[in-house]
Amino acid sequence: MALYEFQGLSEKGKPIKGMREADSHKALRSTLRKEGVFLTNVALSGGAAKGKTGEAEGKQFFNRRVGSGDIAIMTRQLATLIGAGIPLVEGLTALVDQIEHPRLRRIISQVKQRVNEGASLADALNDHQKVFSNLYVNMIRAGESSGALDIVLTRLADFTESQAKLRNKVIGALAYPAVMVVVSAIIVGILFTVVIPKVTQIFKDMNVVLPIYTRILIAVANFARHDWYLALGMVVATVLGLRAYLRTPAGRIKADSLQLRLPIFGHLSRLVAMSRFSRTLSTLLSSGVPLLTAMDIVRNIVGNVILQGVIEKARDSIREGETISGPLKRSGEFPPMVCHMIAVGERSGQIEEMLKKVADTYDTQVESRVGALTSLLEPVMIVLMGGTVAFIVISILLPILQMNTFAQG
Repeated sequence: MALYEFQGLSEKGKPIKGMREADSHKALRSTLRKEGVFLTNVALSGGAAKGKTGEAEGKQFFNRRVGSGDIAIMTRQLATLIGAGIPLVEGLTALVDQIEHPRLRRIISQVKQRVNEGASLADALNDHQKVFSNLYVNMIRAGESSGALDIVLTRLADFTESQAKLRNKVIGALAYPAVMVVVSAIIVGILFTVVIPKVTQIFKDMNVVLPIYTRILIAVANFARHDWYLALGMVVATVLGLRAYLRTPAGRIKADSLQLRLPIFGHLSRLVAMSRFSRTLSTLLSSGVPLLTAMDIVRNIVGNVILQGVIEKARDSIREGETISGPLKRSGEFPPMVCHMIAVGERSGQIEEMLKKVADTYDTQVESRVGALTSLLEPVMIVLMGGTVAFIVISILLPILQMNTFAQG
């Protein structure tokens, strides 16, 4: 069966749209007609559309990106269905009708077809790696192997929601400063390209010797007005050059090493990486994923090649019989609290709980530090904006005062 997106009218003339599985376009039309729905447009989901009545089928619905929030909702719904004793295929069928996101609905429909053909849920999800991460697929695989798929799905939903919540808090905290930067740049751009040239033209016509501040202001305004494309070209060339360099192994190592050692922001990056490492490893281990496999997955999600190297060495040491905390502590890249909590968890047999506590602690620290940085950025930006305006005002008023003094003398 294929998945179709359709639009139609009810018997009362009310517009109706949705998605429905059917063997063919004609079968869908027949089914909906029995339900009192008259098709006006239908599209084969994920492909070409078939038909506005009498026209070629060519419409495709808009596909927005599948976010972590959409995946979390879908995962929790599936966990509820499986936990209620509904077979997997029936649960996926019900899920297709519940999901609102068009692209995710199509994907789950394809996953259901693969599962119905005999594939495991993990293998079916693995066909859509742009939506379902390696971590997600491996946890599902562990849940299927252990027979605790509903529990693993619930943990996955909790994990995905917590990651989305942290990301949204960081983005929300930085939204106001970002808007301020854009607005300030627009205002300064208007001043330098429109206002200042008109004012400084008066000084040029009077043929007076201008102060150094005014000459600098005029030079900057002329450059912004006439030669802005040079600055834009330099910025574009610099960005492209940096991107090309950062794609090389040496460039990535240099950038990630610098990222961890930057004042203020370096510590914040490390906190985020430690939170991600701890929560992901805790979720994987509590879901039954083997330790070495879990370390492989965690290595790929910390987002820093320096820390990835440390985790890879730790995995190799664990394979040889060593503890987790030992190689992490020797690296010097993991904070002492992380290593200590992992060591305590290894001795007590509660490593999953200890890692979860570490993640909660670092999430709280990230939130408070981002809030503090945001509070600090606001006055800094006000001072910078005020300094720019003061420079412009002084540069314009100073020659006017000089001319008045000269006229009175």
